[in-house]
Amino acid sequence: MAAMMITSLIYVQRNGRNMDSQFALSRLLQLTSPMLPVGAYSYSQGLEWGIECGDVKDEATAKTWIGDGLQIVQANFELPILYRLYQAWSNNDKQALHEWDAFYQAGRDTSETLAETRQMGYSLCRLLNDLNELPADFLAQVNQFNQPAFSTIYAGVAQVWQIPVREVLHGYAWGWLENQISAAMKAVPLGQVAGQKILSTLGQDLASIVAQAMEIKDDEISNFNPLLTIAGCQHEMQYSRLFRS
Repeated sequence: MAAMMITSLIYVQRNGRNMDSQFALSRLLQLTSPMLPVGAYSYSQGLEWGIECGDVKDEATAKTWIGDGLQIVQANFELPILYRLYQAWSNNDKQALHEWDAFYQAGRDTSETLAETRQMGYSLCRLLNDLNELPADFLAQVNQFNQPAFSTIYAGVAQVWQIPVREVLHGYAWGWLENQISAAMKAVPLGQVAGQKILSTLGQDLASIVAQAMEIKDDEISNFNPLLTIAGCQHEMQYSRLFRS
């Protein structure tokens, strides 16, 4: 009887994991959806200043600006840190979680972008608590953070939902890319076809960017992009604007 109970328990546990993995894609799409109520649509991360000063004025210049952000900041800073945060959640390494959260926030080099990640982190924490679907110990750990970065909580819920890490990084980069293109469509403005052309072209680079991000060493992580930093600082004083950063 004991052997049968143990066998049944193993079956249920394995079956549960299989069921979770079947929903991983749906969970990933939920995290990357524009419907996720974290306010991502309200930020342009300096792109609006690029439009204001004339550097971004059409489909070609929008693709260049967004593509540079993807290749420089996402590939070398955002995604490598997200990868480490996911690993820290997987290993239940609280020290690493807090260290990489602090490192990420220190790299948000304007007051607007720091406020952005904290606001989105707060909104995601609130959503997860309201959904009340996640393990109590995970939610308790989430709620212990003081003003966590969005990436920190994003990595945590993705790990709990058993979304493979490569897909997590790909989805995160896709969400950023889609939001940047949406901002350009509103503020340049660009037509829907132009937006889809940019998404189609730059989206082809995501797999290689994710692979690159997963290979970067700790001392190679960098957010160095002076033009984007200047644009973010100028946006803080921009007279007329649609976006919060």
